Amino acid sequence: MQGKRNIFVNGCFDVLHLGHIRLFEYAASLGDRLGVAIDSDSRVTEMKGSHRPINNQEARLEFLMALKWVDEVCIFSSDHELVEAVANTSPTIMVVGEDWKGKPIVGSEQAQEVKYFKRINGYSTTKIVENSSRR
Repeated sequence: MQGKRNIFVNGCFDVLHLGHIRLFEYAASLGDRLGVAIDSDSRVTEMKGSHRPINNQEARLEFLMALKWVDEVCIFSSDHELVEAVANTSPTIMVVGEDWKGKPIVGSEQAQEVKYFKRINGYSTTKIVENSSRR
């Protein structure tokens, strides 16, 4: 992917919602190729609890690959694997949620620049899951 502006995004992307779509659209607009790394099922469970993920890693990978903005997707299980995924992408820009401002961003040293993406109207998978369980 040399000579192109590579963009990198990572996350669980467990239940896709409008906030994710706008994130991918924005990230893709910044360059030529968008690489996405997703947390493995075991990592999602570790971070979000035993009821997650809703969609397994293979399904999440396939959902993301179906999006017109996404050029490649990989799965990572540790911070070390995430750093490797970022390095393999050689990103010009790494895009992360604005909630990461002032916090350490794993793999950011592999990117030339970090840009922050503002959440869209409070969309979050956690809120979607919580609201669906109340019904």
